[in-house]
Amino acid sequence: MMDLVFCGTPQFAVPTLERLLAVGFRVKLVATQPDRPSGRGMTLAESPVKRAALALGLPVVQPEKIKHNDELRTQVESIAPEAIVVVGYGRIIPQWMIDLPKLGNINLHASLLPKYRGAAPIQWAIAAGEGVTGVTTMRIDAGLDTGDILLQTEERISPEDTALTLASRLAQMGAELMIATLAGLKNGTITPRPQDNAKATLAPILKREDGLIDFSRSALDAWNRLRGFQPWPGAFTSFRSKMLHVHSAIPVSTVGIVPAGHFAIDSGRLLMGFAHGTALEVRELQVEGKKRMSAHDFINGYRPRNDELLGS
Repeated sequence: MMDLVFCGTPQFAVPTLERLLAVGFRVKLVATQPDRPSGRGMTLAESPVKRAALALGLPVVQPEKIKHNDELRTQVESIAPEAIVVVGYGRIIPQWMIDLPKLGNINLHASLLPKYRGAAPIQWAIAAGEGVTGVTTMRIDAGLDTGDILLQTEERISPEDTALTLASRLAQMGAELMIATLAGLKNGTITPRPQDNAKATLAPILKREDGLIDFSRSALDAWNRLRGFQPWPGAFTSFRSKMLHVHSAIPVSTVGIVPAGHFAIDSGRLLMGFAHGTALEVRELQVEGKKRMSAHDFINGYRPRNDELLGS
């Protein structure tokens, strides 16, 4: 088995790290993002990869910068890894790292490249209404997710999927794909293939405003975005001058019953109107300063009127 350096930060990367060790790869060093303030108390929190690496007894480094970091470079060069595995590290890999290992820097990306290059491929694939996505291993070059494709595996996106459920499955699939990729590179059985840049789409880092419900969209489009943007930024609007988060909803066939940007109550269901006469049935929601509640409790507690405009 080969000597590796592993670079990763989020929970998505943890199954790959654990699987590498389980099958006998020697992970000589784990690089992850520095501890960041988190939660209401803004206490420093370790990344999921750091917690996993420490539990596995692996050495961990958390450099703020890596491009011009002589200490890190000396440390990695002294290991002389055959490959550097990168999964959601959150840093641009500098040229000195790209050039170092014999087998290259191998990245696990949560899409079928060249579609959804960027920081949030799982979220944007669901938000765009895709029925299929997957995982790709690629050899990192100087571009943003533009390197040669090594292996890919497809996965269906179900109507019940959110970014959280899909990410969990893709992380496990990706771990197995990384094992197969490293074995194939070692054995010379993988032929890297260039990406078709003409087919590339982008999946930029999410912003809070991406969660703002846009009633000029169709209900299906809004529902896809709600599922894709979990747990953050979610889906929100305003109701009676307070923030209103929609946590769960489904599209319904109620063409023309509910004006866009309004609530309506139909046979005990809480409907939210969108463009083209479409609507969502809201199942669970949360008013600013209150706990999450069912649509039934919201109807009984707030008695929404059909003349009230949402988002104003």
